[in-house]
Amino acid sequence: MSKYSIIVPLYNKAPYVRKALDSIVSQTFKDWECIVINDGSSDNSLEVVKNFVDEFKIYDLRFKILDQKNAGVAAARNNGVKASKGEYVCFLDADDWWEPTFLEEMDNLIAEYPDAGINASNYIYYKPGKTHVALNLERGYIDYPKAYYEGSSMPVWTGATCMPRKVFDEMGGFPLGIKLGEDFLLWAKTALHYPVAFSEKPLAYYNNDVPASLRATRNLHTPEHHMLFHLEPLEQELARRESDSPFFRKGHGVGFHLLLDKLRISGLLEYWMSEEYHDAAAAELKKVDWSQQPRSAKVLYEKPIWLLKTKRRFIQVGSYFKQKLIRLRYKK
Repeated sequence: MSKYSIIVPLYNKAPYVRKALDSIVSQTFKDWECIVINDGSSDNSLEVVKNFVDEFKIYDLRFKILDQKNAGVAAARNNGVKASKGEYVCFLDADDWWEPTFLEEMDNLIAEYPDAGINASNYIYYKPGKTHVALNLERGYIDYPKAYYEGSSMPVWTGATCMPRKVFDEMGGFPLGIKLGEDFLLWAKTALHYPVAFSEKPLAYYNNDVPASLRATRNLHTPEHHMLFHLEPLEQELARRESDSPFFRKGHGVGFHLLLDKLRISGLLEYWMSEEYHDAAAAELKKVDWSQQPRSAKVLYEKPIWLLKTKRRFIQVGSYFKQKLIRLRYKK
């Protein structure tokens, strides 16, 4: 039985998956297995993976390839964990990759912080002209909601995460049916019960240089598929934890209440401007304690929707031409 099970969900990522797998076989820590779950790809992703495994015969016993009808990334990851045997589970999407010492550092982090329910490393946003280290946090146990609320990036990103299998099972895995933010719901729920250990070393790459058609964020998901419309179970869990510890109570520092409100404010604007989903967004925004948020946040939602749409369009056009120039520059 391997110590680490690496779960790789695969959906139409043929141009990228080999780099992800290369980064796995290059790990300096060798006690691992890799479960690749083809989630109904319509391109030749599965063929690329099979060819890769055939090339690396020395690793063939460490790879397991599963094939399923398209059911979404949450189901793919959950099924991958079910088929794995490792004491710890890690997650790497097929278009991202690791530094060779990622698993080695996770092993060091686990030894140093044995009580953690989540072990995470710093990571790098990769995009031509915009590549940068995501976080400025020190090594050790972190205050998850405070780090998320005050930072500009997620303190726990799925591709830079490892957790004990028993904790994953206890938390119920990734919530099914959620297509955007399913990972946040799991990390936040876990952080309500366990400490989060963090390594300051940037050892994973979050690939933002992927065509929009292949991104989960390429369009508005229906409310039933977006985590911002499914925060109630997390808030119910928070209410239960409030009775256990003052740390979770509203008004105690920068806690989960502030974080969830901030995510609603920052994430629901597109839905607020949409005719189809405006009412659903309005219902969620009524849950926000605006007195605890910057005045500028509420002012944004008080502006006419036509003005917000016009501003968004100018930003989109400017961003499009900026990216065209960056790509032309890096192709030289």
